[in-house]
Amino acid sequence: MVENASLLTRITRQLAAPAREEVTKFAQDLARERGAAAVLFYGSNLRTGELDGVLDFYLLFDQGDDPRIWPRVSYHEREQDGVHLRAKVAEMALETFANAAKGDLFDTTIWARFVQPSALIWARDEAARSSVIEGIEAASITAARLAVALGPPSGEEAAYWRALFQATYKAELRVEKPGREEDILSKNAAHFDGLLPDALKAAEIEFDTEGGRITPRLDPAKRREIIAWWKRRQRLGKPLNLLRLAKATTTFEGAARYAAWKIKRHTGREMKVGPLSERFPLLAAPSAARALWLHHRSRSD
Repeated sequence: MVENASLLTRITRQLAAPAREEVTKFAQDLARERGAAAVLFYGSNLRTGELDGVLDFYLLFDQGDDPRIWPRVSYHEREQDGVHLRAKVAEMALETFANAAKGDLFDTTIWARFVQPSALIWARDEAARSSVIEGIEAASITAARLAVALGPPSGEEAAYWRALFQATYKAELRVEKPGREEDILSKNAAHFDGLLPDALKAAEIEFDTEGGRITPRLDPAKRREIIAWWKRRQRLGKPLNLLRLAKATTTFEGAARYAAWKIKRHTGREMKVGPLSERFPLLAAPSAARALWLHHRSRSD
């Protein structure tokens, strides 16, 4: 469709954003080791280009027999050209990713996350690349529909994205500072500039623009349909988050090492991770709690 051309071009260009060679090689190695079809890179390190902290990757796979609706998460470290790299990796089937991006699933984390910047830093072939591009395009359309349904009758583009992120944060169990949406919009201003009009055209939602303001011409029945779709997901948001967190306590590969790194980074205190706590991460919880308690006590002294 002609209406989709500008959004597709924007998404394709966005996903082709270059990443540092160290990051790309790390992603390629992980993808080949684990048999992935494509790797998305996202998060603050994509924006800053820094190697410090934890790199965020999404590994996407052929569907196969994988029934999971949530990603399997793992933590990895490696030395590469004299640099110590760390990565948190989420793994999901491409088909599940596509369905979540289209809003067909009750989980909101995929389309809300991937309407934000990401880069496709490795793909096995053109078919995998096309599937990821279509998924990110769908995430943008899903987010734009809800943004104009929740946002003001008329306003600047940022007002709609602000309404969207405020709603999704409230629907989830997230420890976010107040105003997190402002941080996202200010740090990624170039990414969001013009994204809403392109996504609305692809969604076949008419709108007027004048003086930097957008006025969606959203049919009242269509608005009610979108709000009803959102209310169902909003009601399930926190319960689903709890289930996802409970699942993560038993399936987060490398969780104890990840917790140890986080504690050292934020408190400076070492937390030993033995073979048993590596296999059963909950056993590391007392050590983590003690490290945090000692840190807070030293700050209060």
